[in-house]
Amino acid sequence: MEPFERQMQFVFALRSHGITNATVLKAMEATPREKFLEGIFRTRSFEDVPLPINCGQTISQPSVVGLMTQALDVSPRHKILEIGTGSGYQAAILARLARRVYSVERHRALAVRARDLLRELDLTTVTVVHGDGSLGLPEQAPFDRILITAAAEDPPRVLLDQLRVGGIMVLPVGQSDSVQTLIKVERLESGLEYTDLGAVRFVPLVEGVAEDVLE
Repeated sequence: MEPFERQMQFVFALRSHGITNATVLKAMEATPREKFLEGIFRTRSFEDVPLPINCGQTISQPSVVGLMTQALDVSPRHKILEIGTGSGYQAAILARLARRVYSVERHRALAVRARDLLRELDLTTVTVVHGDGSLGLPEQAPFDRILITAAAEDPPRVLLDQLRVGGIMVLPVGQSDSVQTLIKVERLESGLEYTDLGAVRFVPLVEGVAEDVLE
């Protein structure tokens, strides 16, 4: 299949899963997913499936990335916190939409590689931090948007406290050994408002920083 045909198939898959926001679609088209994969998996970058990356983690399927990004409702003035940098693919897309992106990754090897890839793509508005994502980044709070790319049993209170009033958090919730639910949480003056976005499957949100042993 020719590159143009693969790209058209890629966009069609996104649209067929409900990603219709033109700005999000444009950001995803402009972000080469193959750059964030290695070895034989690069040839599968246009497939709408999750794929393995280092440290036992995965790069999410594009339709889920698109759905989460669309639900965040990002504008160019927003400051975003992402928990779970992984390959850096999601952060790269957010960088094309927001004013500033802070992304926290517990695996040093992933953080270093993502930082290098984002620099290579000249996405200078992203700061990748190697640290404990479950704590967020209180020194940079409050955030307009928070995206969590790992499943928690409930929206973490410590991260909700770093979300600005009027802000949005998107995350998967549920037990790590079953299908989770992707939800959008809006922090209003009157409290929290929840929206169910459908079933997903993510790795669990883990506290602490990973031990980097030949990762």
